[in-house]
Amino acid sequence: MPGSIEPLDLCNVQVPYYFRCPISLELMRDPVTVSTGQTYDRTSIESWAATGNTTCPVTRAPLSDFTLIPNHTLRRLIQDWCVANRAFGIERIPTPKQPAEPGMVRSLLNQASTVSNPFSVRHSALVRLKGLARESEKNRNVICSHEAKEILMRIVFSDVSSVSSELSQEALAVLVMFQLSEPECTEISSDSNRVVYLSELLFHSSIEVRVNSASLIETILAGLRSSDLRSEICNVDEIFAGVTDILKNLSSYPRALRIGVRALFALCLLKQTRHKAVQAGAAETLIDRLTDLDKCDAERALATIELLCRIPSGCSAFASHALTVPLLVKTILRISDRATEYAAGALMALCSESEQSQKDAVSAGVLTQLLLLVQSDCTDRAKRKAQMLLKLLRDSWPEDSIGNSDDFACSEIVPF
Repeated sequence: MPGSIEPLDLCNVQVPYYFRCPISLELMRDPVTVSTGQTYDRTSIESWAATGNTTCPVTRAPLSDFTLIPNHTLRRLIQDWCVANRAFGIERIPTPKQPAEPGMVRSLLNQASTVSNPFSVRHSALVRLKGLARESEKNRNVICSHEAKEILMRIVFSDVSSVSSELSQEALAVLVMFQLSEPECTEISSDSNRVVYLSELLFHSSIEVRVNSASLIETILAGLRSSDLRSEICNVDEIFAGVTDILKNLSSYPRALRIGVRALFALCLLKQTRHKAVQAGAAETLIDRLTDLDKCDAERALATIELLCRIPSGCSAFASHALTVPLLVKTILRISDRATEYAAGALMALCSESEQSQKDAVSAGVLTQLLLLVQSDCTDRAKRKAQMLLKLLRDSWPEDSIGNSDDFACSEIVPF
């Protein structure tokens, strides 16, 4: 073993040095050979090249090209070694999927975009592109480098008068896997026919098509700087209704929930059209789905709730739901600092407008939650909201809740 390489133990088993990547010194999972004949783990050598290095890390010789040739023999030897040592807890490395070849990607894009090709050829090409894009980030980068987004956008919006085009729907499924630039978002949003077409797809019979449409709408809204263009999208009533319906009726599909929450949040960032979300039933739906969401989605849902609570109709809609206040109180200090901040802000808005909400908050135990929040490591904004809420609710506490509360006595909050 070369003296420069220290022994590596994996599950108390020494790894042969020729199974280790010269860059990371870890067991190779996808060994590839470069033009100098040296073998590295694919991830490590790609990172090396991505930082601007043009030489072989071991020999320091210039790399004539950056073609990476899979070393199948070495990979099989590593897999056999893993199997031979599985009694020691070593797991067999999986056989890696090879990245998409640029030539094949160009061919597929050409097949999909050529209008004179038979439907089956174009459809098959789009299905294969979707499969490649789903496999890895590297594949998506290869596809994107061949002007794929421009081609896919042309196919998606080739016939905006029909929502039954299978080619359009397949292209949409591929397109939503990529981030769009601001000019690309502008190109779509500045065409009212395209916006209406996406709103119609929100009510398609296919769940995948509905969710993909919501995903593209969210991507466009997030990528636009122009408030006028965002307003053009948000002024389409059917978009709010369609996104809310996805949240309401497709809760058994995790991706539908995630995309629905993201899209609704993006729509509600524009204050002048938030009332459309309320009219579409977003308030009731958000409360009904809040406990079904994971951390990130719950944060976005709570942020959306706080945004809707800033308009009178939103406050009224949330106040009329029996679970709104108890759920918001329960959320404090349960999910994350952000979630706590949004929940406190929503409670502040609701309690400012409704005495019943104040009573509901007190009954749900908000006093203890707010006192714990003020003494926690949460954000300063969350603490300020908690202090404001405590002050707002000072007349709603039961008589014995302050004087006999150990929590209050030991807190830094001065009784009002």
